[in-house]
Amino acid sequence: MTNLSVNINKIATIRNARGGNVPDVLQVAQDCESFGAQGITVHPRPDERHIRYSDVYGLKPLIKTEFNIEGYPSDQFIDLILKIKPTQVTLVPDAPDAITSNAGWNVKENFDRLNELVDTFAPQGIRTSIFVGTELSNIELAAKTGTDRIELYTEPYSSQYTTNKEEAIKSFIEAARLAKNLGLGVNAGHDLNLENLAFFHQNIPWLEEVSIGHAIICDALYYGLKETIRLYKNCLKNE
Repeated sequence: MTNLSVNINKIATIRNARGGNVPDVLQVAQDCESFGAQGITVHPRPDERHIRYSDVYGLKPLIKTEFNIEGYPSDQFIDLILKIKPTQVTLVPDAPDAITSNAGWNVKENFDRLNELVDTFAPQGIRTSIFVGTELSNIELAAKTGTDRIELYTEPYSSQYTTNKEEAIKSFIEAARLAKNLGLGVNAGHDLNLENLAFFHQNIPWLEEVSIGHAIICDALYYGLKETIRLYKNCLKNE
C-alpha cells in the first residue's frame, strides 16, 4: 500500500495572493483527508510565501492521517518540528530563496549534520526522511545516518518519462531496491502526476508514500479536488 500525501502549499499560495482566508488552508487539508488522502504535506519557507508557520500550528490538531513537514533544517525549522512533532519530517537541502526543490542532499558533505538531526528527532517519535537522488553511494550513506526513510527526487524521472519511460525509471528502481535492502522506507516526490505516477508505482510497488502538490491542485481545476484525489489513488493500487 502506497500512501498519497497531498502537499497543500499551492492552496496557501492562492490564499496569500489576495489576503484574507480564501481558500481556507485548514479546511482544505481536512477535505483532502475526507476525500481519501492518507497524509498532508506542508513545506514552510522562511519568507512564508505559501504555507505560514501559523498554518502549521493550526493544522497540527486537525490532521487525522499522517502529517509530513518538509523543509531545510534551519534553526527556526528545527524548533517548529520539535514543537509540532509531526508524523514525519522530510529534510531537503533547499536554499531559502529556492522556488522549489531541485536536488537531493549530498549526504557525504552533510553527513554529520544529517546524523545529528536524525538523533534529535528520533527520541521525539518523529520519523525522518532524507531527500535524495538516485546515487547509490549517497543512499548507502543516508542509511548510516539512522534515518527511517529516504524520499527520491523524481523530477529527472518525470522529465524523461515522455521520451523513454523504461530508461527514466531504471535508476529509480535500483535506488529503491537498494534502500529497501538497507532497511529504509522509500518515499518519492516532485513532478509526479496522473501521466507518470502509475508506471512509477508499478515498477516500485514497495513505495511507502508519494507526496504530490502542484499537479494535484492543477488537476483539481478540471476534475475537482475529490475526483482528483480518487484518480491519484487509483494510480497507486496494486494490481
